[in-house]
Amino acid sequence: MFCCIPGGWQLSKERKQPTFFVVVLTDIDSERHYCSCLTFYEAEINLQGKEVEGEEESGLIPPAEVFAPKSLVLVSRLDYPEIFRACLGLIYTVYVDSLNVSLETLIANLCSCLVPASGGSQKLFSLGAGDRQLIQTPLHDSLPVTGTSVALLFQQLGIQNVLSLFCAVLTENKVLFHSASFQRLSDACRALESLMFPLKYSYPYIPILPAQLLEVLSSPTPFIIGVHSVFRNDIHELLDVIIADLDGGTIKIPECIHLSQLPEPLLHQTQMALSLVLHPDLEAADYAFPPPRTALSHSKMLDKEVRAIFLRLFAQLFQGYRSCLQLIRIHAEPVIHFHKAAFLGKRGLIENDFLTKVLNGMAFAGFVSERGPPFRACDLFDELVAFEVERIKAEEGNPPKIIKHVRELAEHLFKNENPNPHIAFQKVPRPTEGSHLRVHILPFPRINECRVQELLQEGLSRSQGAPPATRGDKKCVVPAGPPVVSIMEKGSTVFNSAQRLEVVRNCISFIFENKFLETEKTLPAALRALKGKAARHCLTQELGLHVKQNRAILDHQQFDYIVRMMNCALQDCSSSEEYSIAAALLPLTTAFYRKLAPGVSQFAYTCVQDHPIWTNQQFWETTFYSNVQNQVRSLYLSAKDDNHAVQLRQKVGEYIIK
Repeated sequence: MFCCIPGGWQLSKERKQPTFFVVVLTDIDSERHYCSCLTFYEAEINLQGKEVEGEEESGLIPPAEVFAPKSLVLVSRLDYPEIFRACLGLIYTVYVDSLNVSLETLIANLCSCLVPASGGSQKLFSLGAGDRQLIQTPLHDSLPVTGTSVALLFQQLGIQNVLSLFCAVLTENKVLFHSASFQRLSDACRALESLMFPLKYSYPYIPILPAQLLEVLSSPTPFIIGVHSVFRNDIHELLDVIIADLDGGTIKIPECIHLSQLPEPLLHQTQMALSLVLHPDLEAADYAFPPPRTALSHSKMLDKEVRAIFLRLFAQLFQGYRSCLQLIRIHAEPVIHFHKAAFLGKRGLIENDFLTKVLNGMAFAGFVSERGPPFRACDLFDELVAFEVERIKAEEGNPPKIIKHVRELAEHLFKNENPNPHIAFQKVPRPTEGSHLRVHILPFPRINECRVQELLQEGLSRSQGAPPATRGDKKCVVPAGPPVVSIMEKGSTVFNSAQRLEVVRNCISFIFENKFLETEKTLPAALRALKGKAARHCLTQELGLHVKQNRAILDHQQFDYIVRMMNCALQDCSSSEEYSIAAALLPLTTAFYRKLAPGVSQFAYTCVQDHPIWTNQQFWETTFYSNVQNQVRSLYLSAKDDNHAVQLRQKVGEYIIK
């Protein structure tokens, strides 16, 4: 397997230290497999002229001075790198120190170990070589487990560079790390992906790319990939890839890439919060009498504090997202559509290319599919976006309160990875110091597969009476949270005040009462008021009240006035509008008409059909989904309970359970 030695198989003249790293492989079903690789070097004999790394002289090298790499590889769907490091290290220790333990026994005990279900469970186990090891599962599978990788990424690249990479992966750009350490590559990719939570990365994710697969870097799809720095000269010619040098602390963004940034004020708020956590002394650096030096949190807690800041960011970014979910099918499986245009319009970010790209990306599509159902297991993000957004807004500009909230969230994240404060004593024998430098070490023995299978069957038969505990996540109705509001801290404009709305209502009343003199006086003011969204909503509501049995016969003067107001409203419905105005006017245009001659009628839609909104495919799709959702609501909710959407969520939940 070339993934075991990503840099290529090469002989060495030196006895190198054993190394460990984790390679991530993804199968055809998008399931990840974690390959833990421990590589050591053995003395090589009978070379017969093989090329040696670093050799300057021609000819054969004495066999005693040449060493070949050999790898112990553990492949698992479980992501427990430290446990696998200890297990492979123990197998190597037994071999290199010639301990009186069968390697077949160690391997069989490892493969027959039953890992407990998530939920904070612990399991003590031993491979049979005087070791005592502990598997600690997280409380929630949905929350990433990062250890110290996020804090390390910020230490390597700095705040601004990591934020640029964060925006790059969210907007589906190609990101490439390079480092002289394979383990640093794995940690960096893990950290960057975890910052996306609650979104999940759905493109190629290859923390360690083998040398034989460098051509993958020319793939047209976005990716997160890591390569060894020995290939740095081969990657700098890539024109559409953002390259991060973990060892040098720099990133390179090609000129052809326009990197969309977080919208303000979220960008400034995130930078400030990260600075408070990572550089706590910066605020008091200029004080004449600075307070005692503030110590950084320990690395694991610092890691969680940084992640907490990004959790707060996503809670603000996606505030009220549930109010824009459209349930368009319940049985046999719920199908949920997200009204992107409405969300962008209400957030005041119609022209923001960053959030537009995020909502159009595959990661957000997966987010809607996974978190859209109204009855499911909830986690920390669901609680944060439903109940804490107002607190986050109120605390902006108050560093002590920001730090307090960040640390509260960090405690939750830390407890998720370390749910048991009293960790049992662990013991894993290590190889004696300098053991890899010994001259007379026998080659790693060939494993007896039949013996391993026998021992494995014995171990599994002993554990059949005690199956692993299963833990079903508790499902509940997902809290809807606050409504969608503009991201900018601005009060509502005076343009759509109650007086302006009253002008629109009066004008429509005058039209239907045939008071044309009063109509002529109020119409200019009404048309100006229709520049505002609230006034356009008022227009659709008032016209709907005058529709009788889906038909409203107008005389010529009334028809001209109504069409003029409809055109004015539609004129300001851009293609990025939330479509609610055009959708509400659509049935009205087929309801109002006038008689041109006996048997000849003209409907209002013939006079408003030139607006670009009618050629927008997303408008028709969204309008269709809205109508379907309304019919679903009418089917499952009585008129009396129409405002109680929780009952609909419960019914959907029943179907999901069935």
